[in-house]
Amino acid sequence: MNLELRAFVADQLAAPCPPEARAFAAALAKEVGARAVLFYGSVLRTGDLDGVLDFYILTGDGRGKGWRGWLSRHLWPDVSYREMQIAGRTVRAKVATMPLAIFARAAADGFLDTTIWTRFVQPSALAWAADPQAEEAVTAAIAAACETAGRYAAALGPAEGRAEDYWQALFRNTYKAELRVEKPGREREILGFDPQRYAQLLPTAWASGGVAFARSGEILRAELSPAAARELRRGWGRRARFGKPLNAARLVKATSTFEGAARYAAWKIERHTGVAVALTPWRERHPLLAVPALAWGLWRAKTRQRSGKSA
Repeated sequence: MNLELRAFVADQLAAPCPPEARAFAAALAKEVGARAVLFYGSVLRTGDLDGVLDFYILTGDGRGKGWRGWLSRHLWPDVSYREMQIAGRTVRAKVATMPLAIFARAAADGFLDTTIWTRFVQPSALAWAADPQAEEAVTAAIAAACETAGRYAAALGPAEGRAEDYWQALFRNTYKAELRVEKPGREREILGFDPQRYAQLLPTAWASGGVAFARSGEILRAELSPAAARELRRGWGRRARFGKPLNAARLVKATSTFEGAARYAAWKIERHTGVAVALTPWRERHPLLAVPALAWGLWRAKTRQRSGKSA
C-alpha cells in the first residue's frame, strides 16, 4: 500500500455517515466486542433511513463453539437482520459478521472467494472503530481489496481503454462468478454513482499494487508481463469455478443461521407489496417452514386487494 492509495482509502472511510448509522454501529460493536464496523450500500449513498442499512462487523477472532463456530470460521460471514429504535424511529439493518484477520486475508486475495474485495473496492465508511490500531488495520484491508480488484481488472479488461472499461469488465466477470442475479448494466449503474472516484482509483491501485501501465489522457493501458497475465487469468479461472459453489454453500448455511430472517422477509414483503405479514414466535424460529403459509397469506391478501379495486 503506497501513500497515495492509503490517503485515498482513509478519505473514503472518513465519509460522513448518518448519526443513526453511527449509533447503530456502536450498539452492534458493543454487543460482540468488535474491532470495527463498516457501513456500505445504498443508504451510505442516499442517506435514506427508510431502507435497510448494511454493516460489516469485524471481530477480533474467529473462535466459536460447536457446528455454528465451525461454519463461522470456514463459511463466513455470519448474517443477521436487526431493528433498533434510534432517535424515535425504527432503523433496520442487514449485518454481516466475520473476524478482521480473515476479512483482511480475503481482501488481499488470500482465498478463492471474490466477495470481499469485489464489495469493498466499492465505497464504504468506517462507522465505528475500537482504537487507532483497528482503524489502521481496516484501512490496510480496504487498500488491499483495491489492489486485488485492480490486478484482476487489468487481466480481465481491454487491451486499453478508460478506467470505466476496466471496471465494467471486472464487475461483469464477478457477477458471472457469483450466485447472484444482477440486471443488465448493473456495473454501469455502480460506476455511475461516482465515476470520478473509479477513474482516480484504478491508476492509484495499479501504482500501489505493482501493475505497470501507460496513460494518454483518459486512456489507460495495463502493461502486464505475459507471465503475470497468465497467472492472473489462471487464478481468476479457479475463482470463477468455485464462486457459485461457495455462494450456494453460504445460502445453505443461511437457512439455519440467518438471525432475524423471518422479520427481514416480512419487512421486505410489506415494503414491496403493501401487505403486512403477521409474525408468530413459531415463524420466527422456523422461517423456512413458514414460507408456504406466508406465500398463501400473501396471495390471499393480494387477491382481496385486487377484488376491492375491481369492485
